[in-house]
Amino acid sequence: MSLTIWTNVRFADGAMRRLEEGARGHRLILSPHGAPSILAAGAPDPAMAEADVVFGQPDVGDCLRYGKVRWVHLTTAGFARYDNDPFRENFRARGAALTKSSAVFAEPAAQHALAMMLALDRQLLPTYRDQLTDRSWHMEERRSASRLLLGRTVVLLGFGTIGRRVAELLAPFRCEVLAVRRQTRSELGVRIVAEADLTGVLARADHVINVLPDSEATRRWVNARRLACFRRGARFYNVGRGTTVDQDALVEALRAGTLGGAYLDVTEPEPLPPDHPLWTAPNCFITPHTAGGRDDQAEALVDHFLGNLAAFAQGHALTDRVL
Repeated sequence: MSLTIWTNVRFADGAMRRLEEGARGHRLILSPHGAPSILAAGAPDPAMAEADVVFGQPDVGDCLRYGKVRWVHLTTAGFARYDNDPFRENFRARGAALTKSSAVFAEPAAQHALAMMLALDRQLLPTYRDQLTDRSWHMEERRSASRLLLGRTVVLLGFGTIGRRVAELLAPFRCEVLAVRRQTRSELGVRIVAEADLTGVLARADHVINVLPDSEATRRWVNARRLACFRRGARFYNVGRGTTVDQDALVEALRAGTLGGAYLDVTEPEPLPPDHPLWTAPNCFITPHTAGGRDDQAEALVDHFLGNLAAFAQGHALTDRVL
């Protein structure tokens, strides 16, 4: 089956050649309006009207406008721009599919979260700060403050592709892993918890990892009321979306000392302004939305798309399908 594929990805030459070679036998339309990054919304492009398949970050209006499109594959793990009733109804009515690229970003994001858990538990960050400043030798203080991850209680807020991989990486540490999500069906090695039971679960957690996506239902989901339920000294990590956290409430919890620490890879807004109080909040550590990063990102995104393209052409199930 020969398909017309429209894309607005702008990858380095090697990844683009990989895409062109993998799509051989299909017609490939390269939009002149390339998205500046995989997180940026694409510009409208009338050339998309000819496409059966779309790869990248297409304009939402174009997706709804051009009824020939049968499948859209996004280069991001999130899909907030497309997560609304008009979009869902339009795609379902015409039998179109929407897939995303969580499979590409789950491994690096999960490793990133685990790295920060270990860094905080083993006092690596304050020790590095000593090296950069007065080079003081806080041996007894750092040793006595060091924790083991082994056997700790970890709560995952959300349990999608990234959450599952975090749980797998935690298995050797024999942690008790609990995950909060709407669907309460059982999962191997993880106890699924209903939102109604969250208060008691948060009170037991040593580490709370937020992997919630951005949506109307999740905005400011981690609020002052839920932060007040955390066990004193617990640590909070956000590798989901910055919009899911009430950042003012988070700053207050850190300043009050009720929260043991926070690691944020995502914030609202991004970039975070230099004068934002999160930068100077006690025990708050920030990375600039790098958790999903990997040196082979472009190639991995192309390979993920090409795998799904082969499945789509043969009428098989698509990976990372959301619609």
